[in-house]
Parts: sequence; C-alpha cells; structure tokens
Amino acid sequence: MYPLIRKFLFYIDAEKVHHWVMKRLAFAYSVGLIRKMLKSSFIIKDPSLERNLWGITFPNPVGLAAGFDKDAKFTDSLACLGFGFIEIGTVTPLAQPGNPKPRLFRLPADKALINRMGFNNDGAANAANNLRKRNERIIIGGNIGKNKNTPNEDATEDYIKCFVALLKVVDYFVVNVSSPNTPGLRELQDKAPLTELLRRLQNLNRVNDAGKPILLKIAPDLTNEQLDDIIDIVLTTGIHGIVATNTTISRDGLKTPANVVSKLNPGGLSGLPLKQRATDVIRYIHKQSGGKFPIIASGGIFTAADAQEKLDAGASLVQVYTGFIYEGPGIAKKICKGLVKK
Repeated sequence: MYPLIRKFLFYIDAEKVHHWVMKRLAFAYSVGLIRKMLKSSFIIKDPSLERNLWGITFPNPVGLAAGFDKDAKFTDSLACLGFGFIEIGTVTPLAQPGNPKPRLFRLPADKALINRMGFNNDGAANAANNLRKRNERIIIGGNIGKNKNTPNEDATEDYIKCFVALLKVVDYFVVNVSSPNTPGLRELQDKAPLTELLRRLQNLNRVNDAGKPILLKIAPDLTNEQLDDIIDIVLTTGIHGIVATNTTISRDGLKTPANVVSKLNPGGLSGLPLKQRATDVIRYIHKQSGGKFPIIASGGIFTAADAQEKLDAGASLVQVYTGFIYEGPGIAKKICKGLVKK
C-alpha cells in the first residue's frame, strides 16, 4: 500500500508534503480510537529489543533522527509509530528561517535525499515549551546548533543557551557541528574549538543535578586522522558518545544523472548512498576506541538487515530519516520485528 501512496506523495514538493502529512498524523493522534489503532498497529514490545545506555532504558534501538521534527511539534503522534526514541532539532537559540526554498530534494533512483535546510526552526525556547506539553513519554534527544549569523568564535555560547533551554525536557543531547548547510559550521569539528565547546558543555553538565548525556554528531567526510582526533576529544572531555553520521557532501556513485544532481547542489546527501560510509565510520571508531563509548548509527538504514549491520559494526542504537521517507510509517515496526528474529 505505501509504495502507491509514496508515488503520489513524490509528485508534491518534498518540504510541503512533509508538513501536510505531519499535520494529518497529528490530527489522527487527536482522535482517541485512531490513536489506539496506531499504537496497536505499529508498536512492537519485546524484552530482547531493550537497550540500557546512560541509565536510560530504550524500549527498542530504532530511533527517528533529528531533522524530521525540528520543533518538537509532533513527538506525540510520532511516538505511536513504534520508535524507541525521537531526536528533535536541530534547534538554535533564536528562531531562524533557514535557507531559501526549495531546499529538500528526492533522488528516487538512489533512495536518497539532498537537503540544504539550514537549521530552520522556531528557537530552543519554543521547542522546550512544546516538549513540556507532550503526552507520550517517549525518550527525547535534543539536537542543538548555532545560529547562522553567530560567528564561530561565539558559537559555544549558542550551544550553551540551547543546552540550558532544553536541559529539563530532553533525555540526552546531541551537539551538531557537522551539518554542511550552515556556512563554516564544520570548522567547529577541528580539534581545538571542538574540545573547548564540549568541555564547556560538560562543565555545565557536571554542576547541574539534571545533567544529561551529551553526544557529538560527526560528518561522514572526515579522514581517519580526523576520526582519531574525534575519539581523543570524546575521551578527553568525557562526553557520552557519538552519532555517526550526518549527511555527506560527496556525490560519488549516484545513479541519478550528474546533470540533475548538479542542479540540486549544494546540500547534504542522505539515504542509501551513505550506508557503507556510515558503517565504515562506526566500525573504525568502535575499534579504535575499544568500544569505550556508545555510538548511535545514522545513515542508509532502510531494513532490519541494515540496522543489524550497524549494530554489528559497533553501534548501540540506530536512527532513520531518509529510510522513513522511502519505507513509510511501518519502518520502525519492520526493523524491530527483524531484530527480534535475529
């Protein structure tokens, strides 16, 4: 059924149809009987799926990646689709419109997306207010970033503002310095500024009774030497893990004609073309670090086999985004059922 629905949806601008679908899912959630039907249809409960990390018990290892529900408007309705956790954001201290539209594009031949959203969101305070109003107790991650107009030398203050705003309403944090869609942001992955940023956040975390796990989201385009630096930074600052990976700036090996792809540049590529690189990064980090910290896998996860590949490489949890677009609302259920059989 969903492939037919997807064919129709793919005729509509990707960003417009996203908002259209989410509003209708939220309406369905508001109707008690439909809400119960959604939960009974999509949520899989099995003790073998549970994962315990940082003192948090995840009911299953399949999460929804950041970018899908930037402002935490739809966590209740999305919780009914069987996800073990939802990562909201990326949020910034101040609301900002993001990059000019159109800014989200599908590459069906590659089961991929290109986005250059640019951290469009309503601000950290707004996201926090939305989370305070939620009904479902699903685990929430807060993905935080800096405003576009904030110079890199002042970026740490932006991350601190987001951290403080979300501290009491999320279960863990993800520091996003790896999006390719905010000019200069990836420069914050360099060792010196990144160490300073994470150390400041950890110091703030340690003096707060409500301290939360802090993870770092990294780009798939880093060299092994840069990944070694990332491992050293994680261990030195004492943060709690890594999300691997963000979208890629590479366009290698795409089936979509080059002249079509060139019209969509710039932007971050996600989906199936990212699958192998994300797995390689996870495997490298896990091996080089001796498995000293958890990794959340993101990149090219469409099936239970894809998720298992990431788990076998060293990930503790997995996230979907592009896979959700292509596989439909049953993706978490299908992956969980496949993992139970494993």
